Amino acid sequence: MSEANLNSLFDPKAVAIIGASGIPGKVGYSVVSNLLDAGYQGRILPVNPKGGEILGLPVVASIAELPPSLDLAVICIPPKYVIDALEALGKLSTRAVIVITAGFKEVGHEGYKLEEQLKEISSRYGMAVLGPNCLGLNNTGPGLNATFAAGTPPKGNIAFFSQSGALCTAILDWALGENIGFSKFVSLGNKAVLDESDMLDYLRDDPETQVILGYVESVEDGQRFARVARDVTPHKPVIMIKSGTTSAGAKAASSHTGAMAGSEQAYGAAFNQAGIIRVRDVAMLFNLAQAFSTQPLPAGPNLAIVTNSGGPGIMAADVTEQSALLMASISAKTVDTLMQALPPFASLYNPIDIIGDADAERYRVTLEAVVKDELVSSILVMLTPTASAEIEKTAQAIIDVTKGCGKPVFACFMGQQRVAPGRRILQEAGIPCYAFPEPAIRSIEAMYKYQLWRTRPAPVEVCYRRDKNRASKVLETARGNGCVEIVEFQAQDLLKAYELPVPQTELARTSDAAVKAAKRIGYPVVLKIASPHISHKSDVGGVRVGLEDEAAVRSAFLDVTSRAARLRKDASITGCLVQSMAPKGSKEVIIGFKRDPQFGALIMFGLGGIYVEVLKDIAFRLAPLSMDDAAEMIREIKSYPLLRGVRGEPPVDFKTIEDILLTMSQLAQDFPDIYEAEFNPVLVNHEGAVVADVRVTLCTGA
Repeated sequence: MSEANLNSLFDPKAVAIIGASGIPGKVGYSVVSNLLDAGYQGRILPVNPKGGEILGLPVVASIAELPPSLDLAVICIPPKYVIDALEALGKLSTRAVIVITAGFKEVGHEGYKLEEQLKEISSRYGMAVLGPNCLGLNNTGPGLNATFAAGTPPKGNIAFFSQSGALCTAILDWALGENIGFSKFVSLGNKAVLDESDMLDYLRDDPETQVILGYVESVEDGQRFARVARDVTPHKPVIMIKSGTTSAGAKAASSHTGAMAGSEQAYGAAFNQAGIIRVRDVAMLFNLAQAFSTQPLPAGPNLAIVTNSGGPGIMAADVTEQSALLMASISAKTVDTLMQALPPFASLYNPIDIIGDADAERYRVTLEAVVKDELVSSILVMLTPTASAEIEKTAQAIIDVTKGCGKPVFACFMGQQRVAPGRRILQEAGIPCYAFPEPAIRSIEAMYKYQLWRTRPAPVEVCYRRDKNRASKVLETARGNGCVEIVEFQAQDLLKAYELPVPQTELARTSDAAVKAAKRIGYPVVLKIASPHISHKSDVGGVRVGLEDEAAVRSAFLDVTSRAARLRKDASITGCLVQSMAPKGSKEVIIGFKRDPQFGALIMFGLGGIYVEVLKDIAFRLAPLSMDDAAEMIREIKSYPLLRGVRGEPPVDFKTIEDILLTMSQLAQDFPDIYEAEFNPVLVNHEGAVVADVRVTLCTGA
C-alpha cells in the first residue's frame, strides 16, 4: 500500500460520506456529526440520492458527482451496494476508503464472495481500504473523527488499532473517563486490505505517536508482521493483546515438537523476538499505555519506594523481588539527608517508611533527596489515607519535586473515596497513580525490560556450512518411495550433510552383521530397530542399550526384530542400527521445529524425557535464529540449572547445543517442504553432544 494513500486515509483534505443521513441514530448521520463535532477543517461531502442538506452541509446526489482524486470516502450503505460504490470511487481515482458496512466474510459464504470482490477492486485501483465491518478511524491531530462511535478522545501521543470494534468503543469510553489522549484510533474490522502490519508500518514514522497499542485476533501474514514490528520496536513501544490463540483443527503431529508447538507458542515467539510487549488483559493495556506515554524509560532496574505505611511498603518490596527490578540501595549521602529531615522512627532504607503521621512536607523533603540519588533508577510513591495524610497537597508535592527529573515516577494512593482527588491531580499532571502497588511495579518492570530490548546489540545471524545437494537427495528418495516420514536410519545422510555430531552408526540387516558392526564400533553399543514405518521405537521395545558382548548383540537383534514384526505387522523391518553408547554423564535434550502456517518454522528446545513429556518445560523461537536467540532459549527453561551443573557436576557444552539449534534453524530455512523435524534425544555432557535420534516429517502435497 502506497504511503500517499495511507496519508490520505489519516489526513484527508476532503471526506465523502457514502450513505450520509439526516436521521439521528443512523450510521451515516453519526459519521457526519462526528466530523463536525471533532472540528474537522477539510471539506465534508455527504452523499445521498435524496439531495438537500444534512447538518447544514449541501448533499451530493451521487458518487459520480464527487470531485476526482478524492482523498477519503466513508461507506455506510447496505452491503449489496458496496461493491458498485467502491467501483465508482475507484474510477474517480479515490485514494482511500473506509468501509464501515458489515455483512462480509463474517456472515458466511456470500459475504466472503463480496469481500473478495472488494479486495480485487482495491488492488486494481490501488485504493487503501480500511474494513469492512469496522467502526472507522479517528485522527485527533486534524480533528478527523470518521467513526460512528460516541465521543472523540482528547489529543495525545497514544495510537490504538483493534480488530474488535466493541473493544474500540470500550477503550474510547475509558479514554474519555480518564482524560487519556490519543493520536490515532483505528478499527481494523475484517482487514480485507489494510491490516495490523500496515498500521505498524505507518505509525513507526508518525511524529504524533509515541506509544502503539493493538488488539488482534489473528495475523494473516505472520512473517511480514514480525518483520515490520522488529523495525518499529527499537523506536516506539508496541503493546498488544492477542486473543484466540488455540490451534483447533491443526495437523496431527508425529513428534513431541509437533504436539507442543501450537499457535499460542508461535505468537509468543513472534512477539518475543519482535520486541512486542504482550499483555493478557485490557487493564494492563491501560496501565502500560499511561506509563509509556507519560514517563521516561528507567536507566536501570533499581526501584526506590517511599511510603507512609510499613505494611504496603513491604508488599511493594515483595512484588519487586519477584520481578526483573531490584530494590535500590540508598546511598550514604541520601541516608544522611533523610536522617536530618525525618523522625527518629522512620526507616531510612528501602522501602523508605516516613511513618503514618507524614504530611505533604515530609513527602516533599524525602522525594527531594531520593530523586537526586544516582543509585535510584525509578520511584514509587505510596500513600495510605491516614488521619495526618494531606492527600491533595502530597500529590502536588510529588508533581513539583519530580517534574523533569528524568526518572520514571509512579504513585500508589491506596483506598478509594478519600484519595480520589489526589489521584486525579496526579493523572492530570501525567503521573500514573494506582490503587495497589502490583500494577505500578509491573508497569515499571515492563518499561525496564523494553529499555533493555531497545538498547541490546543487533542480533547476529549465522549461516552454517552444509551440503544441500546431499540433504536434498534424502528428501527426494523418501518422496520417491511414497514416504512422508523419514526416520533415523534413513536420515543419517541428512545429519551428515549438516555436519551434525552423531554417534558412530551402522545399519545391520542380520544378527551376524550386527555383531561385526559392534566389533568395529567397540563395546558397549546400542541397538535400535530400523523401519521406515516405526518412528516411536520405544513403543515396540525397539531399543537396547549397554550391550557388552557378541552374545548380547545377537540376542538383542533377534528379540528386537521379532518383537517389532509381531507388534507392527504393517511395518517393513530393514534390520537394526548399531550405535556407539552416549558420552558418559550425558543429559538428554530435545531440539525440533514445526512449521506454523502464519509465522513459518517454530524452533523448540527443552530437556528430554519426563521434562518434555510431563512438565512441558520448553522454549520457542521463530527461525531464523540469531546467536542470542539460541543462547536465550537454553537459559529460558526452568530446568536450566540442571544443565549448568548441580552438586559439583560440570556444566554441559552449551556451545555445541547452540550450534545444533542454529543448524536446525538452517535446515528449516533450507527446506520449506519439511513440515516438522526433531532431534530427540540430543545427548550432551561437558565435552560435547551427539544427535542420538532424528525424525523428519514432510509437508503433504508439497
